[in-house]
Amino acid sequence: MLRTIPFITLSAFLSIATTTLNAQETRLIQAEDFFALDSVANPVISPDGAWVAYTVRETSLEDNASETRLWMVSRDGSSTLPMSGVGGSASSPAWSPDGKFLSFLAARNDGETQVWALDRRGGEAVELTEVEEGVSDYAWSPDGTRLALVIRDGEEEEENADEEQPWVIDRLQFKRDYAGYLDRRRDHLYVFDLATEDKSQALQLTQGDYDDSQPAWSPDGAEIAFVSNRTAEPDANSNSDIWVVRADGSDNAPRRVSDNPGADSSPAWSPDGAFITHTAVTEPELIWYATSHLAVSNAAGGSTRVLTSRLDRNVGSPRFGADGDTIYFVLEDSGERHLASIDSSGENFQRHISGNVSLRGYSMNDNEDIASLIGIASQPPEVFLGSGSERRQLTRVNREFLAGVQLAEVENIQFASGDGTEIEGFIYKPPGFDANTRYPTLLRIHGGPVSQYDFNFNFDAQLFAARGYLVVMINPRGSSGYGQDFSRQLWAAWGVKDFEDVMAGVDYAIAQGYADPDRLGVGGWSYGGILTNYVITKSTRFAGAITGASEVLYRSNYGHDHYQRQWEAELGLPWETPEAWEAISPFNDVAKVATPTLIMGGEHDWNVPILNSEQLYQALRRLGVETQLVVYPGEFHGIRRPTFILDRYERYLDWYDRYVKQVE
Repeated sequence: MLRTIPFITLSAFLSIATTTLNAQETRLIQAEDFFALDSVANPVISPDGAWVAYTVRETSLEDNASETRLWMVSRDGSSTLPMSGVGGSASSPAWSPDGKFLSFLAARNDGETQVWALDRRGGEAVELTEVEEGVSDYAWSPDGTRLALVIRDGEEEEENADEEQPWVIDRLQFKRDYAGYLDRRRDHLYVFDLATEDKSQALQLTQGDYDDSQPAWSPDGAEIAFVSNRTAEPDANSNSDIWVVRADGSDNAPRRVSDNPGADSSPAWSPDGAFITHTAVTEPELIWYATSHLAVSNAAGGSTRVLTSRLDRNVGSPRFGADGDTIYFVLEDSGERHLASIDSSGENFQRHISGNVSLRGYSMNDNEDIASLIGIASQPPEVFLGSGSERRQLTRVNREFLAGVQLAEVENIQFASGDGTEIEGFIYKPPGFDANTRYPTLLRIHGGPVSQYDFNFNFDAQLFAARGYLVVMINPRGSSGYGQDFSRQLWAAWGVKDFEDVMAGVDYAIAQGYADPDRLGVGGWSYGGILTNYVITKSTRFAGAITGASEVLYRSNYGHDHYQRQWEAELGLPWETPEAWEAISPFNDVAKVATPTLIMGGEHDWNVPILNSEQLYQALRRLGVETQLVVYPGEFHGIRRPTFILDRYERYLDWYDRYVKQVE
């Protein structure tokens, strides 16, 4: 671990905000409050640094829908203006190079998603493109005369097009959550000239049986870098590379810039156009356990240098500074997310935004004005300007709500696991916490497994704490933020070291005098549900469990979920190495389960299919263990419908209250 993190208290922001209300006027958080919190995202600073555009997603339980609007705030925070109206969502804000226009993606009038633009001085939004297939991503050319577009191939015209047709599948990777069954249509790169009269026409730059994404213009506007896996069988590996294509369409074929064997992504040009910085996974055989490094490739091709091998932390969103040598990037580190930089030699590492924060995104103009999206334990992400001691908050979207509720105190903890490995986590204490009281305690496990709990605001934990639970949230082995070796210790050994680590976290909370050992609950979603399944097959210490979107019998997922390549890399082919698959399947120990278990998932989840939840339910029901299966119609891996989100929270609370608190 690079460093330890001290105890965190509620932010100064919340202290100031709550002075506007008397203590008697505050209340505890309830499940319905999830919809009172608005989600801020996508900060983009204007070229002159005078404004920051951003999006705000509002969710209506009454309408059973959410809507994302575009806003902008002045650099001193004194003026906040809505840029898109009620009744239609907008995404992907970007400034024209001259700063006069604010563009975005939106689907309006029942049409496909197109690029729109607003004159910053006022007026209605203007539709820039009218592409029949719709636009999924875009980027302004440096001179502001053209747009790079990402457009998916259109469907072929068929006879009886109005009738439902069968899926005809011939791809190795043939399905994906949210997308469904995959055909041979691909995403390709186009250039749209803003001066053209026909808004439906764009020049196609790339083609073939490959997906192309993340367009980035060269400083002179002559070329566009993009990301694509152009190997002989893209579905069989993760070897995406950085490619460059001429923006005028004169290339017979794009040229490959990066030569790394793993996934290269997020290209950004140096100011002189000589180099492209990007992220790079150098050990693709480790699949999701591998660290994503910072790299620089020669824009002419043939030479890639990895700059952060010694750092051993995941990086993202790189971009060159104005000097053409400094490279900024997001750094994931030990329960925090920072903005850092390093020079092109791999030296002079610095942190520009650091501390007990979770940086969720940033934007930088040519003057190196930095707009960032930062969350802390007591406040969901908001827009900030600047770095270091000069960082100041520009938006306070959720101030009124936060001022009216009592939040949990959050303690950052470090402790030793059974084999002495240092483990980090967070404990959420119920409002009004009394050190002389032992509380019913919930072990809540994160997804991934290569992910981490960090200092971002966590509504679920706040809700459970408001209900009177102590909430223990651990970053066990397998988590990111602690180096590649820490993550890869789960390789073909799920439910071993991570089980030991989360149980050590519970023991730590008990030893501190916080947790009641006779009133313990456990639960999580995705890998959080998977590890929950290991917990209940290995321990009878928990009075209640909730396992969401989980797996339990792994061989039954082969060919059914969308992870075949990853399964094969980690466990081998199931008919050749069945013992590896069976060794880590908690289903084989299901007869040991005594914990009342609520099982949940989405009907159409092809990430972690409902199949395994059904199998677990059937087994527990047959064994006579208290259980219930809840399947959300039409939902995928993440539950999106507001009424279902509320239903899930209410079922969480009811199940834990009944079995952990033992409230009838």
